[in-house]
Amino acid sequence: MNDDFLSNTYLVGEEGGVGFFVDAGGPVAPLLAKAQEHGIDVTHVLLTHHHWDHVSQLAEITEVFPDAQVLIHPLERPLVADEFAGFVTGTMEASEQLAIGGLTVRTLHTPGHTLGMLSLLVGENVFTGDTLFKNSVGGVRAPGHTTFADIKSSIMDTLLTLPADTTIRPGHTDPTTVADELETNSFVRIWRGVDPEGDAQCTALGEPATLVHLGDDYDGGHKAWVRWPDGSDDIVPGSKIVQD
Repeated sequence: MNDDFLSNTYLVGEEGGVGFFVDAGGPVAPLLAKAQEHGIDVTHVLLTHHHWDHVSQLAEITEVFPDAQVLIHPLERPLVADEFAGFVTGTMEASEQLAIGGLTVRTLHTPGHTLGMLSLLVGENVFTGDTLFKNSVGGVRAPGHTTFADIKSSIMDTLLTLPADTTIRPGHTDPTTVADELETNSFVRIWRGVDPEGDAQCTALGEPATLVHLGDDYDGGHKAWVRWPDGSDDIVPGSKIVQD
């Protein structure tokens, strides 16, 4: 995990076989050392989305594994910063199955935080990028975002319909499970109808809004679900909320 951005990079592979990275924003040196220790030949880097804190160490990986394919969703590829764009070698579509050594990676389109966000299902693990975190959800105000409806559907209709014992490995901080998020994630509990929506008035991003929910975020801060006067919903940083 990157100490500055709390973003995760994962190495997935088989002892003495083939493997891949998920994202490239955390410190990759320890993972490169593990690849060497376990004899893992890294053939792919699979990017959940284009944000800097998930791609910033692509050069370090490709220096050691120059033939690795670096793949991202087609909608994300044009958005990769110029300094990293040259490392991206191709794209992967939603609902695709990639065979990497003895592993199968299934790509799940989970838009919201970004339009081309992909979650990656590998066996009993799902790498969720910035869509779903332990007891929190992704925001829809980052560069390339889509809508509240998208991220809610990505979480409720795609990720949390996976088997209950599926391990969720998010793009930031700690792992969790589908079962735990269905039971304890404060946003999900409201979406499930277990807990009520709030109706306090607030100022969000300088505009009047209704504070539907102020929940935890992965960094120890908060995420806010707000409703604008036109009835549309949004998820914004908790730091941008002033309660009336």
